[in-house]
Amino acid sequence: SGSLAIRAALAANTNITYKILYNDAVAMTGGQANEGGLDAPRIAAELVAMGIKKLVVVYDEKEDVDKAAFPKGIEMVERAELDRVQRALRDIKGTTAIVYVQTCAAEKRRRRKRGTYPDPAKRVLINDLVCEGCGDCSVKSNCISVEPLETEFGRKRVINQSSCNKDFSCVKGFCPSFVTIEGGQLRKAAPSESKDPSVGLPLPKIMEIENPYRILITGIGGTGVVTIGALLAMAAHLENKGVTVLDQAGLAQKGGAVTSHIHIAPKPEHINAVRIPAGRADLLIGCDLVVAGSDDSLAKLDVGVANAVINSHPAPTMDFTLNPDAPFPVQETLSHIIQAVGEDACHMIEASTIATTLMGDAIATNLFMLGYSFQKGFIPLSLEALMRAIELNGIAIDSNKRAFAWGRSMAHDPDSVLEEVSKLSGPQDILLPTDDLEEMISRRIEFLSDYQDRNYALRYQNIIRKIQTAENKDFASSNNLTRAATRSLFKLMAYKDEYEVARLYTQTGFFDKVDRMMEGDYKIKFNLAPPLFAKKDSETGQLLKKEYGPWVAKAFGTLAKFKKLRGTALDPFGYTAERREERKLIGEFEKTLEEILSGLNSGNYAIAQEIVELPMNVRGYGHVKEAAIKTYRLERDHLMTAFHNPAQQTSAAE
Repeated sequence: SGSLAIRAALAANTNITYKILYNDAVAMTGGQANEGGLDAPRIAAELVAMGIKKLVVVYDEKEDVDKAAFPKGIEMVERAELDRVQRALRDIKGTTAIVYVQTCAAEKRRRRKRGTYPDPAKRVLINDLVCEGCGDCSVKSNCISVEPLETEFGRKRVINQSSCNKDFSCVKGFCPSFVTIEGGQLRKAAPSESKDPSVGLPLPKIMEIENPYRILITGIGGTGVVTIGALLAMAAHLENKGVTVLDQAGLAQKGGAVTSHIHIAPKPEHINAVRIPAGRADLLIGCDLVVAGSDDSLAKLDVGVANAVINSHPAPTMDFTLNPDAPFPVQETLSHIIQAVGEDACHMIEASTIATTLMGDAIATNLFMLGYSFQKGFIPLSLEALMRAIELNGIAIDSNKRAFAWGRSMAHDPDSVLEEVSKLSGPQDILLPTDDLEEMISRRIEFLSDYQDRNYALRYQNIIRKIQTAENKDFASSNNLTRAATRSLFKLMAYKDEYEVARLYTQTGFFDKVDRMMEGDYKIKFNLAPPLFAKKDSETGQLLKKEYGPWVAKAFGTLAKFKKLRGTALDPFGYTAERREERKLIGEFEKTLEEILSGLNSGNYAIAQEIVELPMNVRGYGHVKEAAIKTYRLERDHLMTAFHNPAQQTSAAE
């Protein structure tokens, strides 16, 4: 469709570079095939025939690209070279073009589920203890499968293995926490096939409807929301009922808001519209918390009549990829939903975690939600019709039936289901946050003892107790300053040098965690940029990451034993600019705390808390951390000025 524009640019000799994406699907309208035989080689041939000044084909190295099919003489490079190509073409006068060949990620995932697209035996895991939570991986990948993970030591990152498109661009985030697993497969955390969760479950009373019964299903693209609507429609059709389905999927197949408006009536002529009007929905099945809690969704509900079944799992939004600290107001959203439908009519379940644990895949979540709604008596259709609809759908029939049955079981006997989930989950791998101040302090003292030694931990403890004593003396009703110092001082003192990264891989059970997650013959590879050995990018000067083999695990085991060298004259890593800066930050912050304690009063208490919280933003590795340190010092100096002149700061604000 843009060929005439390119011809016009060529005729005018315009200095412009066209970027043409060939993603193998018309994604905007649902992933149809690109009709007419207009494939990437033909596009390239047309551009050459037009007289393009310079043409470069950039392709995804993970795909089987037939280079021989392209016109001879054109440059073909892997996508890692895209930035270099763009810089080169912008200096060429006249009209140039890039043909970028990469299959749509959502289509890859869909085709892999159907067995029509290669599924590489490779996946990415993150060591959350090594992760700094800086968000550089989200910046590099722009992928919502990189999800937030709340831990005692701050927000980290985790890869959602069920939604991962295996693009692997997140690995480019400048961080040693990424490992790639080659071979093997995810260990399916599912109960034995002999256990049928539907055995012994009583059938709910199926409601009789005289008027249209309206169901609003909300979720995000790529998780099966539209499938749920289709199953309900087929089941209603099998019972000779009238039914309409309106799917609103926007432009996003994966990650965007999706809603399905479903009308079920005794006869087709009873239905006068396909869209649910405001205040008329009888049931809300909220497969995604954010979409379910939106004003548009809640406005559809018939207050006092409607029921709501809500998945309380906080799936990340696109804001998270741009802001690593983007808040996710779970409780506020849940309260908003409860206020709209009433507490008795609102059923909250952590469906994503439960379904993934029981079935081994998050895609089972929506069928789980449907089964729960059915058992509660909110679906005016028979079990036989719903099971037949699943069979006619023809995809993962047994798995979908089991997910539906587990949802029914959750509605009937939640304690037994949660007991099964607990048994399948195994030992807790993540140290969850605590609100108890003494527990926070003791956890960090223990960590620092393992990090360096007992004396190092006592240094931390003495500073925190000094702040706590001073705060309790004049601000007995608040521990905010002590809490902030507890987190921030620990953050700076437990900086992740080579010894610590090695320890966090080899002495904290990470490899046991991987073994519980994977099965079969697999190998662990590490994605690192050792400062003493890594090459630098010729354009940016930044260190380049490289994949290293399983032998690194043994090297880490040896390196972790030399942590006593940290900061001494014999420390070969301690002379780098990054390590010197990290040690300097600790001393600076200790002086800042002393300065705050000496001048603390009721007028500057709030500012003091802001200052003490600032080191939590000093995150990342290498150039990422370097930029964070610069920002930290600027903000600290600004706030320290305000701390010493709170009245002047208040006057300026007014």
